[in-house]
Amino acid sequence: MENTNDQTKQFQVAEILLSYKSIVLPSLRPKITSSRDVYKILTENWDQNKIEFVEQFKVLLLNRANKVLGIFEVSSGGVSGTVADPKLIFAAAIKGNASGIILSHNHPSGNLQPSQSDIDLTRKIKEGGKVLEVQLLDHIIITSESYYSFADEGLI
Repeated sequence: MENTNDQTKQFQVAEILLSYKSIVLPSLRPKITSSRDVYKILTENWDQNKIEFVEQFKVLLLNRANKVLGIFEVSSGGVSGTVADPKLIFAAAIKGNASGIILSHNHPSGNLQPSQSDIDLTRKIKEGGKVLEVQLLDHIIITSESYYSFADEGLI
C-alpha cells in the first residue's frame, strides 16, 4: 500500500496572495499634473547622498486619477548605469494595481540627455504596458539641479 502522505507532499505548491494596503489616505496622495510635480516628488523621496554618486531607477505608481500610490525602487547600480528589469517594473505596477506608471532614474554625471538605452527601455516599457493596460505616462531623468521629461520632449 502506498503512503498517501508522500504523494500529497509531492504536489504541494505555494499559494500566491495578492493584496495592497496603503498607509496614506487617498485624499492625501499627491496628484501628478505635470513633469514638475514628478520632479518635486522624486527629489523629496530620493536619497540626496546618492543622486550624484550612483545611478538608481525608480517607478512611480499612479491610480486612474494620477494620484501617487507609491514609489518602487527597481535597482541601484554603479556610477554609469543600473539595470531596470521590465519584469520587476510591471510586477510592482500590477501588485500595486496601478493604472499608470512614471519611470525615473538619475544621472550622477549631471548630464540630462537620455542615452540610446534609456530611449530603448522607454519604448519597451510603453509597448509592454499596452498589453497590461498600464499606461506609461513619462520617463524622468533627474540630477541634483534639474530634470528631463520624455513626455515634455515628445518622446512618449
